[in-house]
Amino acid sequence: MSEQWWQRAVVYQIYPKSFQDSNGDGIGDLPGITRRLPYLAKLGVDVIWLSPIYASPMDDNGYDISDYRDIAPVFGTMDDFDALLERAHELGLKIVMDLVVNHSSDEHPWFKESRSSRDNPYRDYYYWRDAVDGHEPSNMGGVFGGSIWEWDETTEQYYLHCFSKKQPDLNWENPRVRDEVYGLMNFWLAKGVDGFRMDVIGMIAKDLSFPSGTPGPSGYAPLWPLIDDARVHPWLKEMRQRVLSRYDTMTVGEVCGATVEAARKYANLDGSELSMVFQFDHVSLTDTVERGKWSVEKPCLRDLKRVFDHWERGLDGVAWNSLYWDNHDQPRAVSRWGNDSSQWRELSAKMLATCLHLMQGTPYIYQGEELGMTNYPFEDMSLVDDLEAHDGYRLLTQDCGWTHEQAMAAMREKCRDNARTPMQWDASDKAGFTEGEPWLPVNPNASSINAEAQVDDKNSVFAHYQRLIKLRHESDVVVHGSFEMLVPESEEIFAYERVLGDKRLLVACNFCDHELSFSVDERYAGALRVGENYPEEGPAGTLRPYECFGLLLE
Repeated sequence: MSEQWWQRAVVYQIYPKSFQDSNGDGIGDLPGITRRLPYLAKLGVDVIWLSPIYASPMDDNGYDISDYRDIAPVFGTMDDFDALLERAHELGLKIVMDLVVNHSSDEHPWFKESRSSRDNPYRDYYYWRDAVDGHEPSNMGGVFGGSIWEWDETTEQYYLHCFSKKQPDLNWENPRVRDEVYGLMNFWLAKGVDGFRMDVIGMIAKDLSFPSGTPGPSGYAPLWPLIDDARVHPWLKEMRQRVLSRYDTMTVGEVCGATVEAARKYANLDGSELSMVFQFDHVSLTDTVERGKWSVEKPCLRDLKRVFDHWERGLDGVAWNSLYWDNHDQPRAVSRWGNDSSQWRELSAKMLATCLHLMQGTPYIYQGEELGMTNYPFEDMSLVDDLEAHDGYRLLTQDCGWTHEQAMAAMREKCRDNARTPMQWDASDKAGFTEGEPWLPVNPNASSINAEAQVDDKNSVFAHYQRLIKLRHESDVVVHGSFEMLVPESEEIFAYERVLGDKRLLVACNFCDHELSFSVDERYAGALRVGENYPEEGPAGTLRPYECFGLLLE
């Protein structure tokens, strides 16, 4: 397949609630995003992925949608969106929307009709089941805790919700539901949006036997055996045929538990389904059965490299990778994978950027990552908004026997609100995000970590990202070169080679705070140094603390 525009692109994710407030209500909005588009153009990114901005009761920060064709008033109006889209395109920026169609809000008109009676025409837009021996049809637990089944008194049946009880799952078995989804996709594409990030798209097909499993510490069985991944693909091919084939789009599917084998189907370079998928192997390395994601251990570098190597080589020439360290569901990259101390934050933030952006695949930058923003020092759950975090706190303190401080340490490491604190634009007390009271507290380190201090500093983390983005735009070996992991058994060095014909790129990254020995093949003598994070070249045969560099032969 010839090169697609999204293979050379870099994507920037905006979490609208936390990006820029324009009206002083403490919540980010569409006019605020429009105001900051020149900043993103200066960074050099190609695509903006907007987390949900649709009408919603906001039970799960917009991932519970009550109207797919309208804007949540807290974010603005459809006119505001149209202005944002027009200005983005003027600046050469594409817009990708978040498509959330595994579930809707329980306040969506479809569900209101569905729950009104058993013979309502919308009844089978969702999954309804009778009680079994006076209890739920199965014992699986939802992502946010509790059962995946909720009893509804009106019609005396249970409905399925894999997430919040206010997020009932849509029944994709029903062709009318698929028609509705394709219709709303066409609505946004006709407006001029450039694609979709598809929320938990790998979950839309269910095992209709709704099996039970072995309960975990929460009293419920894991959810994931419910997902019937094999039956997703015909629906995505149908989506491609009926909608996506009519537009030049970028699509990325969130596929929990994705394997390389599955990704080859989802993101096959024949273009029959999606452009790429998000996989979670690297961000779930330390997850446990007992504590889920709330383990505070750092993943060992050898395991991290094994995951990236598996995906890089497994999709090469067959499908396309997405590359990310963090997003709205993950803690801050430099706090998790690097070192967010004042001594090492900048160096390790740059090192992580070089490591990721010079691999094969489309890189994703989460807002503030390009500044080296860090996790928030949460001390109490009163500062935490996230549904998942509150369920996790209960799990850790009630089921696992952790103390408050142990549980809060896990929140500081893994809570999703680490990524959702307001964007740090300047050193003022509200970081230039709002003139009102921000919906989440501003990180105290905004006085030293902010965009205003970095955008014109050639040695800043921001400038480092600018250079990496420019390199990806210009270098064929960065985009298309094959991947080979070097020193795979090292617990401190992440190094690899990219090769495309006679073009070569060597990348070396030190993931620790002390100097290491690392020898470079003599064939790279005289190569162009790229992606380096120290202002001057160090001693031959060494990697200084958190040092990174690339050696490019083109």
